[in-house]
Amino acid sequence: MHDIRLIRDDPAEFDRRLARRGAAPAAAGLLELDAERRALQTSLQRREAERNAASKEIGRLKREGGDAAAAIARVAELKDDIQAGRERERALAERLEAELARLPNAVADDVPDGADETDNVELRRWGTPPAFDFAARDHVDLGERLGLDFDRAAQMSGARFAVATGQMARLERALGAFMLDVQTRAHGYTEARVPLLVRDEAVFGTGQLPKFADDLFQTTTGHWLIPTAEVPLTNLAAERIVDADALPLRYTALTPCFRSEAGSAGRDTRGMIRMHQFDKVELVSLTVPERSAEEHERMTACAAEILERLELPYRVVSLCAGDLGFAATKTYDLEVWLPGQNAYREISSCSNCGDFQARRMNARYRPAGGRDTRFVHSLNGSGVAVGRAAVAILENHQEADGAVRVPAALRPHLDGVARLVPHE
Repeated sequence: MHDIRLIRDDPAEFDRRLARRGAAPAAAGLLELDAERRALQTSLQRREAERNAASKEIGRLKREGGDAAAAIARVAELKDDIQAGRERERALAERLEAELARLPNAVADDVPDGADETDNVELRRWGTPPAFDFAARDHVDLGERLGLDFDRAAQMSGARFAVATGQMARLERALGAFMLDVQTRAHGYTEARVPLLVRDEAVFGTGQLPKFADDLFQTTTGHWLIPTAEVPLTNLAAERIVDADALPLRYTALTPCFRSEAGSAGRDTRGMIRMHQFDKVELVSLTVPERSAEEHERMTACAAEILERLELPYRVVSLCAGDLGFAATKTYDLEVWLPGQNAYREISSCSNCGDFQARRMNARYRPAGGRDTRFVHSLNGSGVAVGRAAVAILENHQEADGAVRVPAALRPHLDGVARLVPHE
């Protein structure tokens, strides 16, 4: 959500930042609504003052035995006018809020220009993609011999679902536990168990509603299945005021995530890259504005450490303005190397949302020694997606016979198992 006062101060700058995303200018329309609302507020204040004066006149006339009929009629007229004006003011305020709510976050100054993912900027790489002396398989071919079953999943649920049994089920369970242990023990995130079903205000707060309702699944009760644990974790701060000394708050959770993948027809239809249901370890930080850029770098490093411990080559890219998510002011993507696609693919996205989400959910903090409150800055990132990590392990650590080497860091979570061996 944007602050209308900042738009008043510099409408040209507001439109410039929208233009970087490829969005149409909006300041003029917003300020027109704002001016109408403020003019109405001024008019209401005058009418209320007139009503108060007329009420006093009624009292004076009655005390003095005069005729108060005209004053009484005027008070009644003003009462009706004020009530109608307040209803109009509420309608204008709701319309202004709705217009503000549909607009994406402002783009940070150091985000590269560009229209789409082809304009994203690579910042660095870690690790070397494996060079096999045999024909590399993709994760579907490898996984089907290790316990992945897409046919039975499609039979019961349709496309973009998978069944994992035996070694594959255990691999995913181990990955989730491993990621949580790293983020809580090494990086100080607080583990949370959160609801998977949330109300409208929760998904509005993080920016999925109203614009992206088609990307979500909704139940018959009106609840939404979470697309990521970012939603409930960030909403832990909704309608709260915390002391600055308590910040940063860092949370992590391993949850199923549910996405309709609207608009993704024909993309990544094979395998586990783009699913309706998948598990992910999410990272969320709430901090003071002065530390949010530093926290963004820290969060990205926390996610990257997972890939390094799993011996998975990756690269870090800075998303261009046109590829940023709705709520983000700046985003780094971690892209893991997948030999089966001969390409880097996203496995984690770490975003700084500034105070955009905090304004939507009224999440604030009180500076030390201060009486006024300020909005926190919120950040979120994958730490990381469990299914895509499993895909990357299968493809990067595969062996000629179809077995898969288990990275050393993961073996304690698999009772020391060093290889996943295909069944006949």
